[in-house]
Amino acid sequence: MDKTEYKYLDKIDSPDDLKKLSIDELYVLCDEIRDMLIKTVSRNGGHLSPNLGTVELTVALHYVYDLPKDSLVWDVGHQAYTHKILTGRRDRMSTIRQKGGLSGFPKRSESKYDAFNVGHSSTSISAAYGIAKAKALKGDNSRTIAVIGDGALTGGLAYEGLNNAGRSKRNFTIVLNDNKMSISQNVGSMAKYLTQIRIRPGYIKTKKIVEKVLLHTPVIGSPIRKLLLRSKSKLRTSVYRNTIFEDLGFVYYGPVDGHDIRKLIHAFNASKNVNQGVLIHVMTTKGKGYSYAENDPNSYHGVGKFDIDTGEPLSSKTGFSARFGDAMCSFAETDDNLCVITAAMKTGTGLNGFSKKFRDRFFDVGIAEEHAVTFASGMAAQGMTPVFAVYSSFLQRSYDQLIHDAAAQQLHIVLGIDRAGIVGDDGETHQGVFDVAMLNSIPGTTIYSPCYFDELKTDLDRAIYHDEGIAAVRYPRGGEPYRPIDYRSDGVCTIYGSGKSAALVTYGRLFSYAAQAKEILHEKGTDITVIKLDRIRPIPEEALEAAAEFSKVCFFEEGIIQGGVGEAFFLRLRDHGFKGAFELCGIKDKFVPQATVEQSLSDLGLDCEGMVNKITWN
Repeated sequence: MDKTEYKYLDKIDSPDDLKKLSIDELYVLCDEIRDMLIKTVSRNGGHLSPNLGTVELTVALHYVYDLPKDSLVWDVGHQAYTHKILTGRRDRMSTIRQKGGLSGFPKRSESKYDAFNVGHSSTSISAAYGIAKAKALKGDNSRTIAVIGDGALTGGLAYEGLNNAGRSKRNFTIVLNDNKMSISQNVGSMAKYLTQIRIRPGYIKTKKIVEKVLLHTPVIGSPIRKLLLRSKSKLRTSVYRNTIFEDLGFVYYGPVDGHDIRKLIHAFNASKNVNQGVLIHVMTTKGKGYSYAENDPNSYHGVGKFDIDTGEPLSSKTGFSARFGDAMCSFAETDDNLCVITAAMKTGTGLNGFSKKFRDRFFDVGIAEEHAVTFASGMAAQGMTPVFAVYSSFLQRSYDQLIHDAAAQQLHIVLGIDRAGIVGDDGETHQGVFDVAMLNSIPGTTIYSPCYFDELKTDLDRAIYHDEGIAAVRYPRGGEPYRPIDYRSDGVCTIYGSGKSAALVTYGRLFSYAAQAKEILHEKGTDITVIKLDRIRPIPEEALEAAAEFSKVCFFEEGIIQGGVGEAFFLRLRDHGFKGAFELCGIKDKFVPQATVEQSLSDLGLDCEGMVNKITWN
């Protein structure tokens, strides 16, 4: 791979090197960073639009603040590629999101410049405020900065952090990166509120004039000084109104052009002279500098490998998300009670078509999974059938609501759980390996895990129209895996093959690997039976009865073992008189690092080779 030579970027190994450049040189540096970002993401995939939109912002932060003595906390972290480039990781950017390479998100173990591990939304203010308070307790006067997007402000945790951090007296700054988008277009009152701040005529100009006049009027004695301060307060309120952030206790600066380095540097330097919490409202353009991403920032938020010249993806295989969206449209055609909910993931969960065709029954609640579940429960209480489409790793936020607001009231809500199982190069924070164990603990919950597109629609039909309480259908990222020619689904459980050597039990995508393992073992003279669970909770009785006939049973699970299906299967199997050997293979008390899906499954022993090796143990 050819290495591009850069005039300034090649000389930046730390923020100290950055501080040696002039403002004009910083602008050239930003162009070079964008070039590197586009080339890197085109080869590796990753988050393109968010990173292109925060180049100048990141450069200004590193130019003004004293990192890593000052602590910088990113929200989500999918916009921190420039941060990595400027903090000694430039030469490793080609490894980002690859096995053993740089993480696609900030990671404390990776660099002293990464103050906090992130990957999910709305956490930065709480984490940064905790860091700031800990510093204060230790007598450390360095600064702490949280960078949060306007989309992340739709998450409840952000407001909890704002409410608490408004009490900060010094050295705490929040940078609100306002690009008018999260992953899908922002929705709700906060988006409208920020729009009003952005378009308020003369806000900044009037504020500066008022403050300049008041601060430079000669003060003759204490009474006049107090009168001026009271007048200033009244003028602030009547002329340009306090923002919600000021009401919470922050000094508010903005909006500031997030692509004007001079203005950014001025704002950040000004914040260093304020002895209370500061919020700097920065306006950026998502996808800045790459026309395809600027024109369609949603599609280029998170991308696979693509052609730089055309913007076209190098792979366009139809995936489960799209088929889920198609199924929802099909059901909604004849069911007026069916509603679909998403948490700022309309595109990611395949619901663009549904949102246009059934606008009145589509609800994007923002990055607020807790609210989404309780909102769905409220709809269910009135006889509607809500389907909440959500990534597995994001569903984790709503555990309390699933128990308290849905299950305890026996309300019927349906979960379309996308990105179930290993997701690959986004790493630990995005692996969908905990949802089964989580849902397994909730009374009355039904869970399906299809392997193929036709099974997805069948399972959705069961979940929507035949089950009660919480019904979940979980499916993997990407397209259909290998399917044997002679395979035919047989309802909630399928007995595939008639070998007597051993039973291999599994569910979801892993069935495709089990089918291949069965073929390999047959060629080696060992015939097995594969027991495929389509419904994994409650476990089908026919699966238990079939497995109980074998002297050797291997259960393979693409999820955390503790609390998973395999443990429940073994306990139930003993009730059916099973006396043989049982081997449970899954993810044992660990987080799964970034790698391709195939690499991860191989490392975990969950691919066909791992299955063959396990079956043939002596």
